[in-house]
Amino acid sequence: MIQDIGAHEYSNVFLTTPAEPGDRVLAYRGREVLLGERDAMCELPRVGELGVAASDLTFLFSIDGERYYLAPGGLAEAGGYAFHPLQECRYLAPRYLAFAAVTGSQLHDWYANNRFCGRCGHATELAPNSREIVCPSCANVVYPKIMPAVICGVTWGSKILLTKYAGRAYTRYALVAGFNEVGETLEQTCAREVMEEVGLHIKNLRYYADQPWPFTSSLLVGYFCELDGDPTIHVDHKELKLGVWMEREDIPRELPDTSSLTNQMIMHFRNDWEG
Repeated sequence: MIQDIGAHEYSNVFLTTPAEPGDRVLAYRGREVLLGERDAMCELPRVGELGVAASDLTFLFSIDGERYYLAPGGLAEAGGYAFHPLQECRYLAPRYLAFAAVTGSQLHDWYANNRFCGRCGHATELAPNSREIVCPSCANVVYPKIMPAVICGVTWGSKILLTKYAGRAYTRYALVAGFNEVGETLEQTCAREVMEEVGLHIKNLRYYADQPWPFTSSLLVGYFCELDGDPTIHVDHKELKLGVWMEREDIPRELPDTSSLTNQMIMHFRNDWEG
């Protein structure tokens, strides 16, 4: 999955150390990230390569003790680096640099969306010694945004329910998924989303795994569950293009995207299922 970076160690401990020429820079333009890419291998620029002032950079996190900083908006392509769609990082190596690129985008979005206080409208500031954004006028404190969501692997004997999204660029098979709402447990979210999207009842929910998903500022929590009752699918076409029961042996043996919890769950059902 996207966070599986092998022996590399990610640390989000906040540091106040000024950027140095050898530190990494993460720069974004809309849903694009500045990187070097060749033959599915990526490289992230360093401060010294881009000539950006250390005072303009915001500390993000460290990997293996190497510091990563956020560049201000409007940074131009330079030093052989170009802006690439952020979604490409799902397929690039080394995985720890791809993970850094997408994780930095979540913090970039959070900073960009909180330049003004949501309580009083005053311009916000960065806390000097910690991650928070603070309002100097009303003392409102804003923390990084993380939205919990569920992924539901609904099974019916040797079949699993596969879906395709409606109106999205992503056209591969997926599982029922959705965001947790106020007052719900994650298990209640699973039951609601399955009923809303495909009109089915479920039972025997079992936690499988979770993962950070920076593309949507989410924490994804995966569950397997069983069909409870009528297997007739009633697709909500506002959310989904289709929903189908697929036999285990009919699922493609390997899926090209190894970054997502969704695909890992589908492959787990395909190859390693023990019921």
